[in-house]
Amino acid sequence: MSEDTPRVLSIQSHVVHGYVGNKSAVFPLQVLGFEVDSINTVQFSTHTAYKHIKGNVLKNEEMEELIDGLTLNEVDYYTHLITGYSRSPDSLKQIAGIIKKLKQKNPNLIYVCDPVMGDNGKMYVPEDILPVYRDIVVPLADIITPNQFEAELMTGLRVENVEGACKVIEVLHSKGVKTVVLSSTDLGDSDNMIAIASSNGECYTIQIPKVDATFTGTGDLFAALFLAWAYKTADNLQLTLEKTIATLQAIVKDTYQKARGKHPTGKVPPALIELRLIQNKATIEDPAIQINAKKLDCSC
Repeated sequence: MSEDTPRVLSIQSHVVHGYVGNKSAVFPLQVLGFEVDSINTVQFSTHTAYKHIKGNVLKNEEMEELIDGLTLNEVDYYTHLITGYSRSPDSLKQIAGIIKKLKQKNPNLIYVCDPVMGDNGKMYVPEDILPVYRDIVVPLADIITPNQFEAELMTGLRVENVEGACKVIEVLHSKGVKTVVLSSTDLGDSDNMIAIASSNGECYTIQIPKVDATFTGTGDLFAALFLAWAYKTADNLQLTLEKTIATLQAIVKDTYQKARGKHPTGKVPPALIELRLIQNKATIEDPAIQINAKKLDCSC
């Protein structure tokens, strides 16, 4: 079975209110022309930056039932698979099995792995998830989008300069990953972070202007946008990076400005800083590139 319309299976978290996980990834992918099936690994009232968190977790046997249903009904052909937050080593191992099964059905399936483990030097998943990502899941991936901290965890190397970033990227390529994207690093200046993408011997960097707020769901959005634009540009790495960052920046800036209009000073409450995806539908469809990616002479 094959179709003209690309089909994505997105296995991520879900929130009733707000935009993280599947809520952050599915709408942009649909707007960009993808059929998206989604499995929600958790269903929470809101993301975890809110004061009160209610909801439930999808059990491994429930995940197995869902996959069995797709298989029995012969609707398990996908062109892409994307995964994000996983709560435990066992659930992640189960997802690895699903990836292998779907790649048997379609050997050309593109697997995009966002290895969600932590940020800013702190893990927010159990530590024993790390070896499962590093040794089992990442070698199955075609594209990975870790942040700097996650890339350091998976390689055991520090990123203190561009050369260090290249070494980390090289190690991740050596695991069999075709496209490695460090979605954010601290290698910029006081005003900018830097993202670095490497594929087929090409490497590009792009600046990401900093915003004075903590956003949730931007990593999930980044991975979904990168998947979409890699497909739509026929794997043009520079353009994919530029379109992804252009979209992300426009949404983040708009969200921040609207939040500051209601909360002019101090830390913005989480309810005011939910990503404004719906209001930026036109931007998602046709982002205006404001920042150009620069080619990097790098062995990665």
